Amino acid sequence: MISSDKRSWIVVTSDREISSYAWGSNSVPISAEDFRKALDAGRNSSNISEDNGEEYIEPHRKGNPRKLSKKEKAIRRALSRL
Repeated sequence: MISSDKRSWIVVTSDREISSYAWGSNSVPISAEDFRKALDAGRNSSNISEDNGEEYIEPHRKGNPRKLSKKEKAIRRALSRL
């Protein structure tokens, strides 16, 4: 379904292989746990609050440690659209 249409999709999966294929086809994979949390948050409030980057980030990455990666930004944008 992802490869048949040239649109960007939001893919809810916990499978690593499907997730990597979705990134390769300009779609945004979201883990099932994050999707469930977004739905629960949507029930409690009208929109999802975004973190301001104060969570723990792995130290082995290069660049600004407080800046989110492109993938994390894409995931948060997709979750905010739900």
